[in-house]
Order: sequence, then C-alpha cells, then structure tokens
Amino acid sequence: MAFSTPPRSQAESPSLPPPPPPRRGRGGEIFGKVFLIALVLALGAGAIYAVNWLSHPGPPVPSGPTGPPPFRVPPLEVAKDSAIPGPATPPPAATAAVPKENFQGWIKRVSYYSDVPERVLVAYANADLAYQAKNPGCHLTWATLAGVGRVESKHGRYGGASVLDSGEESRPIVGPALDGSPGFLAVPDTDKGALDGDTKWDHAVGPMQFAPATWHRWGVRASDDGKAPDPQDIDDAAMTAARYLCAMGGDLSVPKNWWSAVLTYNNSTAYGQDVFSNADAYGKVSLGKL
Repeated sequence: MAFSTPPRSQAESPSLPPPPPPRRGRGGEIFGKVFLIALVLALGAGAIYAVNWLSHPGPPVPSGPTGPPPFRVPPLEVAKDSAIPGPATPPPAATAAVPKENFQGWIKRVSYYSDVPERVLVAYANADLAYQAKNPGCHLTWATLAGVGRVESKHGRYGGASVLDSGEESRPIVGPALDGSPGFLAVPDTDKGALDGDTKWDHAVGPMQFAPATWHRWGVRASDDGKAPDPQDIDDAAMTAARYLCAMGGDLSVPKNWWSAVLTYNNSTAYGQDVFSNADAYGKVSLGKL
C-alpha cells in the first residue's frame, strides 16, 4: 500500500509564521471537550475494527483435489484385427431388482470420471441395454459407442454445439462436404439437402456423423414414437450406431469383426486405433482403473 509523505512540523518549516495562541473562551473549551470525546470514540472504533480485521479468517485454501483427475486417453497403437478394447462395466438395467448401483448412479459416476456428458452417456447406455436384449450375440458395449462418439463429434460438442436435455443438438452438426477434396470421398447429393442443407454434395450429419444415404438405410427412432429418426438427436444417433455396428461386424467380441465394424465409419487404421484407445479408456474408467 502506498502512503503519502507526512507534512513537516512547524520546526522544519521556519519560513511559516508561528500559529497564533489558542483563544480560551468558554466556547473554545466546549469545542475542545467535544473534539476530545470524538477523537477518543474514533480511536476506539478504529481499534475495534483493527482487532476484528486481524482476527477474521481469510478465504479457505484448498487442501486437496477439488474434482476428479483429468480424463486422458493413452494412445494405443494396436495392430488391426489383433484385439478388442478392454472390458467395461455394463450399465445396470433400469428394471434390475436391487442392483449394486442403479442406472442414474452409474451414469453420474462414469460421467464424473470421464469426458462424456451425462445426457450423452444416457444415450450410449440405453443403446447398449437395447442391443443386449435385441441382439445379445453382437456383444456391443457402450464404451465402443462412446469411442466412436468422441472421435466423430466430441460427444455432440463439435463446433460449440451441445446436447440438450431433450437429446437434440443445440445446433445441427454438419460435417464437411464430401466433394472429393483430399481426405474425403466424393459423394454427390442423395437427399436433396434434406439432412445437410446441400443439394450438390452430401455431408455427414449429427453427433455420430452419418452420411444421409446411410442414415436413410439404418436410422432408428429410439423413442419409438412414430416420428422419423433424427440424426441430430443423440438417442436416435446412438441407437442407429448400435444397429449399424452390429450389422457390419456381427459378433464384436471377435477382434476382426470389431475392426471391420468400426472401419465402416472410416476405413483407416489410425481411425480404428483412435476409437480403440477411447473405448479402452472408457472401460477402465467404469472399472475404476483409470
């Protein structure tokens, strides 16, 4: 704190005339007494303030971690067709009688220790549970769906979007034009721009990034409410991804089949390794190993 320079005393300022002697009239005596009382009160209040200020505790200082450790995905350079991601704790069925951990508790725990938003994890988990019942021989896991979703759209957060409580994207996710540019296939428009807004070229759409033609072939309405499947709805997108991966791979517990299914999204070993690394990390988080 900066302080102003104190004024010099009269002895240090010989050029100033000495002050006139105080006049001792009765009014002056009364004024002096009042001033003295005010000064004592002010000094007393200042002392009380100083004591209070010195004794008041400061803001608490964090003494330990205030949240979960950062979620990181170690890159795993797994050879194609050689392995599948490690096991993941399956989401408990909502109708399970006295489960060790109920569905919402599982969602909160896994979301807390990973980078998957709760609402998005609900969609992955429901798709997992649905295909455990519809097609148990597929052996699809929510972790594989999350592995794809992380690569394709950061779990519905690509470009600043987010998944609303309704399951819909806050704004549509539309990928680059599939116009034959380096790294992209050339796919002329197949839906008159209905899903991607482009009548010349197709674009992958939604949080799980389906091309319009693929969506029209495999799209599923998760709520079964009679409406058309919406690729911008995380529930529909996750359920469609589950259907698609099971159809493309068959038994996903077989390494070759798992890779075959995942590479239908993007026929690149590096892409498959990214999905593998993600899925493996999510599995470890659910088991408390990461």
